[in-house]
Amino acid sequence: MTMSDPNKIPGSGVITIERHILWEQERFPDSSGALTSLLYDIALAAKLIASRTQRAGLADILGSTGHENVQGEEVQKLDEYAQRTLYQLNDHTGRLCCMASEEEKDLIPIPDQYPTGDYVLVFDPLDGSSNIDFNVAVGTIFAIFRRVTKSGPGKLEDALQNGRQIVAGGYLVYGSSTMLVYTTGHGVNGFTLDPSIGEFLLSHPNVKLPSTGKYYSANQGHEKYWTEGVRRYTQWLQGEEGSPMSLSLRYIGSMVADVHRTLFGGGVFYYPADTKDPSKPHGKLRLLYEAMPMAYVIEQAGGYGSTGRGPILDVTPKSLHERTPVYVGNRDIVKKAEELISKYDR
Repeated sequence: MTMSDPNKIPGSGVITIERHILWEQERFPDSSGALTSLLYDIALAAKLIASRTQRAGLADILGSTGHENVQGEEVQKLDEYAQRTLYQLNDHTGRLCCMASEEEKDLIPIPDQYPTGDYVLVFDPLDGSSNIDFNVAVGTIFAIFRRVTKSGPGKLEDALQNGRQIVAGGYLVYGSSTMLVYTTGHGVNGFTLDPSIGEFLLSHPNVKLPSTGKYYSANQGHEKYWTEGVRRYTQWLQGEEGSPMSLSLRYIGSMVADVHRTLFGGGVFYYPADTKDPSKPHGKLRLLYEAMPMAYVIEQAGGYGSTGRGPILDVTPKSLHERTPVYVGNRDIVKKAEELISKYDR
């Protein structure tokens, strides 16, 4: 094996996620192994969450808790379980200096009795949870940064980094099968959970977006609130406005599932800002927990992630729960969104 063949793992046969993560660690001789272990703990959390999502109709874990999160959204019982699982698997390991979650208002500190480490974990524990009661695919989104402060408890600036500083990121899909897609900046790989042995196996090595797009994915129920540029872009995707293509509409309403289809089928997922609520002109999706990790994965697979005005990964969050418009998919298709928004939405 040579570094000119970066996606070939020595040996043959079944490749578990543990084997793959350890192989990636070998790229960095000075690595402490902390990132490797952190990624494996995320995979372990995914197994636990998947076991609950697959039993949701049989266990007392469907429905709302009766509480709202910091986003003003109803907290589902599975939301609460996923949040607790990710936290409890990572609060004591000495690998993290802090965490941040879509479900928590403030930075999540490491308890005083445990050591702190060099990394920061940010996550959306259960994306698409409003679909849980309807047996629609949901998922987990995550990104890992290296801390910027030198030592001690993590601080806000450790979490508020732009996407170019991500050292690992990805997502889980809990659907007809459970799949983990992740990257450490050296290409994207997908792993499918084999429930018979309880292990993630490499099923989709070196994932790349198809060269041509098939689908566009957007909530057109909000189209009347979109700007002129976004409406023109949608028409272009449909084959109007002089477009050389005509994409089919597919929309699930779970970002993880919609971006997952975009990654493997080609096209674009977008959730633009709208004029429905002037107090929220920056869209619905969270920059830190949703937009940046997904843009990171898509760009590592040869695509592009944009706010509609420029790269998502170049934006430094000003707050933990900052929102942003999102366009992710094939580079040429996403660039067209920037062109039309620039032209019509001055």
